[in-house]
Amino acid sequence: MRRGTFSGREVITVLVNVAGFEWRRTTGDHAQLYYEHPTNDDDQRQVTVPLHDELRVGTLRRIADDAGAQDFDAFCEWIDRNS
Repeated sequence: MRRGTFSGREVITVLVNVAGFEWRRTTGDHAQLYYEHPTNDDDQRQVTVPLHDELRVGTLRRIADDAGAQDFDAFCEWIDRNS
């Protein structure tokens, strides 16, 4: 069973350290993460993650979609396992 809430920093840490995203800049309290597939130039993603103590479910769903996750629950479990 997955945990209910995550902080922005937890999500960023997993996306950067495990999924290969790069934290290029911060605008206000939002981190801008970028991903470029090493062999497929068409696979580029930008994810904005608020640096909040607790992310709302809708925000977390948007992050999962932008990061390329196919299954939201699996994405949350993956974040929980790797944070």
